[in-house]
Amino acid sequence: MNVRQVLVLIHSGASDREIVRLAGCNRRTVARYRAWARTQGLLEGELPEAAVLEARLRETLPERPPPQQCSSVATYTQEVQAYLDIGLEIAAIQRRLEEKHGVVLSYDALWRLARRLEVRTPEAFVRVEVAPGSEAQVDFGYAGHVPDPVTGKARKSWVFVMLLSFSRYMYAEIVLDQKIATWLRCHVRAFAFFSGVVGRVVLDNLRSAVVHASIHDPVIGRAYQELAEHYGFRIDPNPPATPRLKGKVEKGGVHYVKRNFLAGREPETLAVRNARLLEWCRQIAGLRDHGTTRRRPREQFEQHELPALSALPSEPYDMAIWKQALLHRDCHLTFDASYYSAPFRLVGQRLYVRGGISTVRIYTADHLLVATHDRATEPGQRKTNPDHLPPEKVPGLVTNRDNCRAMADAVGSATRQVVDALLENRPVDKLREVVRLLKLDAIHGADRLEAACRRALAFGDPRYLTVRRILEQHIEADSLPAPLVAPAAAPAEPPASRPVYQFVRHVGEFAARLVGMHP
Repeated sequence: MNVRQVLVLIHSGASDREIVRLAGCNRRTVARYRAWARTQGLLEGELPEAAVLEARLRETLPERPPPQQCSSVATYTQEVQAYLDIGLEIAAIQRRLEEKHGVVLSYDALWRLARRLEVRTPEAFVRVEVAPGSEAQVDFGYAGHVPDPVTGKARKSWVFVMLLSFSRYMYAEIVLDQKIATWLRCHVRAFAFFSGVVGRVVLDNLRSAVVHASIHDPVIGRAYQELAEHYGFRIDPNPPATPRLKGKVEKGGVHYVKRNFLAGREPETLAVRNARLLEWCRQIAGLRDHGTTRRRPREQFEQHELPALSALPSEPYDMAIWKQALLHRDCHLTFDASYYSAPFRLVGQRLYVRGGISTVRIYTADHLLVATHDRATEPGQRKTNPDHLPPEKVPGLVTNRDNCRAMADAVGSATRQVVDALLENRPVDKLREVVRLLKLDAIHGADRLEAACRRALAFGDPRYLTVRRILEQHIEADSLPAPLVAPAAAPAEPPASRPVYQFVRHVGEFAARLVGMHP
């Protein structure tokens, strides 16, 4: 507060409210100086020189008593200091003093006294500057609401910032989530924006990148590891709770974007906002005089940093998402709302799934590849490899009428006739019986099955049970019965010398005789 400014405002006739607003002091201070100016006759005429005014203030304006003289716990100052020196907390100090002196003391008063007594030595930091192309810092920051591209409803958004530590040139993008796929895509687009790759990326312990935060041995997510291996940069996660170690992107990146680009901006679509943000990074943020380096970030980047960046990979990055998934009893696991098979011997285990743009690969816990599938094109789609299923379950899964006919043709014509007869049965569906019949090929061989089907057809009984009994009794090679010979046609006219008698009896007469013969 400038005392002379306050006195000038008082001398000009300004109100207390106006003086408070202009000088930044409270009303009690204004009233104190107004009363003093009145006693000194300074409300009229010209004010004396600044030096004379300061000298008169020191001589005639009484000093306020120091805070500790007004404190209710000032008499315990030495004891409080002694307790603070041995590491006691304020609540413990309060109890000790109350027990010792038999008084009730204010916790807030003790806290204020302790604050004054504590010797605070500010922690010193060293600003670290790096070589061109050696480091980038990345971070997310909340960026307000934007309309959803699909529904049009307002959604939360975040700004992703990658800032090159040497030049302070930055890439920024507004996104709708902080998922792993979004995190990876932002890196890919940032490297494309810079036309190169830095040697090291410094980041917080974001879940999208760091599985387990640790000072000594952080665990990096496999998807982020693959990205780093593809582009050739090192991952440098900060120790937990140390955001100051990436202060360049904290203050000069996310904070700068929020206060300069996002603040006060009218609602607009995500695509429009990102297009304007990218242009702002090039033309406004990139061409400003940076407050620390006193250089223009874009010029520093083009002159010094761009030549030092590593080249982009020749092959495009196959963005992969890693996750763990349980292999269920149907020999399938769920990934991205679709289903993929894995060997049945792994049922009940948690497997690692790598979902790329076009393929899905499944690994065991010890990183052994056990399955590869084309990626599903729509939710709910099933990708099944029959070799992953129990052998005894496969026929019933993959068999249909066309497959059965093709399998029967491979055995022989008689087998095909039996299969056709069963498949054409009405109204009972005989497909399961056909499957069991064709399984006899693996048990007895194709030649024996064909012979058994031929024998069943000869006896007019093309059923599965009949064919199986023939094979079990080993009679498929026995001679077949001779075909019935049709009787010769009767002559048109019987000889005249020999009369013809026709006797017609009902079959019931023969049945009655047979019953009578066996009482």
